[in-house]
Amino acid sequence: MDVLVTPTPKLQGELQALSSKNYTTRYLLVAALAEGTSTIYYPAHSEDSDAMRRCIRDLGAVIEEDDEKITITGFGRNPKDVKELDVGNAGAVLRFLMAIAALTPDVTFINRYPDSLGKRPHDDLIDALGQIGVEVTHNNGRLPITIRGGAPKGGKIQVSGNVSSQFLSALLFLTPLLEEDSEIEVLHDLKSKVVVGQTLEVLAQAGIVIEASEDLMHYKIAGGQKYDAKKYVVQGDYPGSAAVLAAAAVTQSDVTLYRLEENSKQGERAIVDVLRMMEVPLTHENGIVRVQGNGKLKAVEFDGDKATDAVLAMVAAAVFAEGTSRFYDVENLRYKECDRITDYLNELRKAGANVEERQAEIIVHGRPEGVEGGVEINAHYDHRVIMALTVVGLRAKQPLRIRDAHHVAKSYPIFFDHLKALGANVEWIE
Repeated sequence: MDVLVTPTPKLQGELQALSSKNYTTRYLLVAALAEGTSTIYYPAHSEDSDAMRRCIRDLGAVIEEDDEKITITGFGRNPKDVKELDVGNAGAVLRFLMAIAALTPDVTFINRYPDSLGKRPHDDLIDALGQIGVEVTHNNGRLPITIRGGAPKGGKIQVSGNVSSQFLSALLFLTPLLEEDSEIEVLHDLKSKVVVGQTLEVLAQAGIVIEASEDLMHYKIAGGQKYDAKKYVVQGDYPGSAAVLAAAAVTQSDVTLYRLEENSKQGERAIVDVLRMMEVPLTHENGIVRVQGNGKLKAVEFDGDKATDAVLAMVAAAVFAEGTSRFYDVENLRYKECDRITDYLNELRKAGANVEERQAEIIVHGRPEGVEGGVEINAHYDHRVIMALTVVGLRAKQPLRIRDAHHVAKSYPIFFDHLKALGANVEWIE
């Protein structure tokens, strides 16, 4: 389904931030890897977290849920022998479970999204799994992927970190369960270090001991560890909230979001700092962000690798800023659900934005007077692109039609309901 975004000068209201997708998927996994029963309060409901629920259930976890919590009895280091797993379009879920599948004799991850996840490469993780005795059959590093594991061995593992940090996270979930001790060395560079910080935080909460070097490039992991069955509380989600905050910043607004912790390890909390740098009037205290936008923004320069999943929303705000903004160190945006540099900027240009790309940079020449709009644009099946283009549509002169906008459900199924509650003029169309 498509969405029609009609220019909306004013947004006003209060929202509870969505629960964090990243923390939910990690808590679901560590609960499944525990022997015993864990409880997760306020889990996120999105296609990604639903994919993790579905797959850990297939692997033998027992799951019960109600409105505020999910209870999981885990399978420990003995997942069920299943032939197929369907992760939908969830890259992190695929990569984490490719590692855990090393504990099973033979499982195939199917390819249900050939135009999105099906195009994404996983060679670096496949190479690393080979080093611990896991045989992987694949299609040039892409889905469908078959893992033949059963008895992976610890030891010295090298993994590249310059495409995605998810490969490293996957190994960090698996190695504590192996009998032998392991050492992991990250090669080249490590993208999205803040997200590795979230993985390490969740592992520590689950009772797993890992020695990590300060630069997060070397790890020592004792084998024979057990995950504790625990209670977890999921914090509010900055990546999804970034688009709502950007929408408030580019309009006349008085918008309040609750459940956004100031000291969160989510790198995307930088959206608040970036909007401050853009001179957007806002306050952030006691987990509450209040934006009183006046539609006036100043250009910024920002290292996008610190907040990968908020960059597109920042760029959308910069479209209307005075001056030229630069978002650098963002090459890993090219390896997401779509190429979030080339594909996104092509659509922004159709809407009337003045943007340029480099291999690892996005440059935005701001247009404080607004952009024309009045066109149909393609979101490339990407939830973050859909949300960011919606921000631009609110400040365009003519309506924007965003194709296939239902893919927003990957991370934020009620995004358009939330915007409507703030007064945004958005409607679903066939």
